[in-house]
Amino acid sequence: MPKPSYAAGAPGSRIAAVAASRPERVVGNADLGNSLGVSPEWIERRVGIRERRFAGPCESIPRMAAHAASKALSSAGLTPDDVDLLILATCSMPSPMPGGGALTAAELGIPTVGAFDVNAACAGFCYGLGVADSMVRAGTSGCVLVVGAERMTDWVDPEDVNTAPIFADGAGAAVVRTAEHTGIHPVVWGGDGERAALVAIPDRWGRLTMRGQPVYRWATTELVAVGVEACRRAGLAPADLKGLVVHQANLRMIERMAEGLGAVNAAVARDVVESGNTSAASVPLALSRLIDLGEVRSGDPVLLLGFGAGLSYAGQVVDCP
Repeated sequence: MPKPSYAAGAPGSRIAAVAASRPERVVGNADLGNSLGVSPEWIERRVGIRERRFAGPCESIPRMAAHAASKALSSAGLTPDDVDLLILATCSMPSPMPGGGALTAAELGIPTVGAFDVNAACAGFCYGLGVADSMVRAGTSGCVLVVGAERMTDWVDPEDVNTAPIFADGAGAAVVRTAEHTGIHPVVWGGDGERAALVAIPDRWGRLTMRGQPVYRWATTELVAVGVEACRRAGLAPADLKGLVVHQANLRMIERMAEGLGAVNAAVARDVVESGNTSAASVPLALSRLIDLGEVRSGDPVLLLGFGAGLSYAGQVVDCP
C-alpha cells in the first residue's frame, strides 16, 4: 500500500559523500572467454560487460570496505572517530562469523564503534541506507557509514558461463549525516521469498546459481513500479530525476528499466560495463562514477534502486552529495 512521505518538520538526513574502492586486477572479456569457450563479443552482447575487477589475496571484504569508507570520510571532511555506526552490506563473506562490519571497523581503527552486517544481496546497500536514514532521524546516530562490499568471485563457479562473466568484486561507501532538510527520501523495500531459489548459494560449500531470464523479467516489469513509488514518496515524477542508479546487473536490464521508468532527463549509470555485477557494492560504485564523471551535481535528485537474491528490492531518491 502507498505510504506517506516524511512529516513536515521531521529531522532530516543526507549523504555527505560517496567513494569507491576497486580491486587492482582488471579482467577483460577475452580473459574469461578463452576459458569458457565463448567470444568476448558474445559476453558483451549478452550482458553489456566489457571488463570487471577481481580482488586479489590481500583485498578482503573488510579491507576494500575500509578503503572506500576512509575515502568517503575524507571527502566529507571527517575522520573515523566521527563515526557513530557502521553498516556493511554484503552477501559474500567467507564465513558467517565474525561479521564483516566489525572487521571493517577494526580496519578503520575504530573497533569499538557499533557495527553490523546487512545481507539483502544486491539490494543490500539501499537497505543499509534506509536503516541509516532511520537511525539518524531517530537521533541515535549523527554519522553513519554505509558500505557495500563484495568478493563475488569467491562464490562463482569459474566454469559456469551463466555467472562467471557477470560477477565481480569491489566496494562503495556513503557517509550519512544529520541535515536540516530531507536529503534521503523514504525507502521502498520488499521482496518475494517464494522466488528466492532463482538466485542462491544452495549450501556452505556451494557455488552461486542463477536463473537469469526469470530474474530479468521480474526486474524489468515488477520493479519499475517500485521506482515510480520511490519518486512519489519524494514528491517527484520520474522525469524530475537528474540521475538513475539501478543495480548494475546487466546493461540491457538497466536500459530497459530506465525506459520503463520514463526518467527522460536522468543520467543513467552504466558502471556495469567496466565493473560487472558487484552485488551490494554496485549501487554505490555506480553512483560514485556518475559523480566523478560530472554527470550529476550536488543537490540533484537521484533514484537508487537495488534488487536481487531473496528476491529482495529497495530503493529511495537521494540528493546527490
